Amino acid sequence: MTQGAPATKTRFPAVILAAVLLLPLAAARAGDPPKLKEGLWEVYVHSTEQPAGKQDYITYQVCRDHAYDKKADEILKNLPGCTTIIKDEGKGKFSSASNCVVNGTTVISTGVTLFTSKIATHSETDAKYLPPFKGKTEETMVQDQRYIGNCPAGVKPGDTISSDGFIRHHS
Repeated sequence: MTQGAPATKTRFPAVILAAVLLLPLAAARAGDPPKLKEGLWEVYVHSTEQPAGKQDYITYQVCRDHAYDKKADEILKNLPGCTTIIKDEGKGKFSSASNCVVNGTTVISTGVTLFTSKIATHSETDAKYLPPFKGKTEETMVQDQRYIGNCPAGVKPGDTISSDGFIRHHS
């Protein structure tokens, strides 16, 4: 595995990505669902952008603990220009809605997250971009996460491992 540099400061695309990716999990935890098991998680993301219909499939791993999950919640709650509404639908299902304005683009996201257990989640998120961001008007994202074991030596909570083994250390 290759060691990466610390994460850089957030720029426009990263803020948008954070809002779309963090919304389902952070929103779900706000309603007091079961805490997720600490350790290494595999994340599968399938996204579709409109109007082009471009599809991406991303797989990565993230080392997590309860402090990391809490920090992710705080990042979402404190994203500049964002407001988020969260609703506990019961039986491990949580819905969320977010409106973010970044550099003149409004991103309206709605999502549903289902905690199937302490070791698995499924979320679906829809986002609209007004005006379009780099030609993208909408994005649909399906994300499945599952616990796979202990974090490898040298990998700390918040660190991610890409599908090619590149480790990105986050502070």
